[in-house]
Amino acid sequence: MKKILPVALIQERNQGDSVANLTMIEERVAEAAARGARLVLLQELHNGAYFCQHQCVSEFEQAESIPGPSTERMGELARKHGIVLVTSLFERRGAGLYHNTAVVLEKDGSIAGKYRKMHIPDDPGFNEKFYFTPGDLGFHPIDTSVGRLGVLVCWDQWYPEGARLMALAGADLLLYPTAIGWDPDDAQDEKDRQRNAWILSHRGHAVANGLPVLSCNRIGHEASPVGRSGIDFWGSSHVLGPQGEILAEAGTQDPEILMAEVDLRRSEDVRRIWPFLRDRRIDAYGDLLRRYRD
Repeated sequence: MKKILPVALIQERNQGDSVANLTMIEERVAEAAARGARLVLLQELHNGAYFCQHQCVSEFEQAESIPGPSTERMGELARKHGIVLVTSLFERRGAGLYHNTAVVLEKDGSIAGKYRKMHIPDDPGFNEKFYFTPGDLGFHPIDTSVGRLGVLVCWDQWYPEGARLMALAGADLLLYPTAIGWDPDDAQDEKDRQRNAWILSHRGHAVANGLPVLSCNRIGHEASPVGRSGIDFWGSSHVLGPQGEILAEAGTQDPEILMAEVDLRRSEDVRRIWPFLRDRRIDAYGDLLRRYRD
């Protein structure tokens, strides 16, 4: 018997400031809920521009506590439309201590749980180590009325260990709020390789764990505050089934409310014919806890 979960991913561009972004989110979530979504996923750091393109102490003023103003507003949005809403916020935990944190709001508006981004990148244009302390909550799914959500964030998507640990803890699906894009100066073939690798990484997580995967990326060009070429966020938000099949995929250029139906029952069926968890050699994986095997 099928167990269908209607989902929506809100792929959007930065509107210029948090007031405009939050207004846009409220409009898009209302539309998604009207179209039947019961679970809505937002993109990474959706309240504003991707500020990590440079290192600037004034950017810390954007951070907020959890619970705080955004969770209160997003909680009311979830309650109003009777949905589970997955958000992505710049968390101020304490003086000088900040995280990149995903927060899950239950359909009654309460906070079901949160996940602090574990893997923090430090690349040209992605200066996240300047802003974010690595997460300390581990890889634990968040129980909600629509299922157990294995929430991870962006750079986490390149690490199979995080997806696996969420699966081993009983996640029903994996979700990745994301902000990833091209350097406009890169050649087209390099851009294609990067985008394809990103999608393949998610398809690999789906296949290896027998789980649906939802990844929501932002869209549009965001200029660099320090004279670099900026970032062309490539969108391509997608919903995958537990064999890596593409159930829905957004384009690379335009905002979109990406809708899909996920059959949560299929994970059980797929794992019966591809019993990867059964055949894992847990007795032989000790070296995975080492940085490198010299």
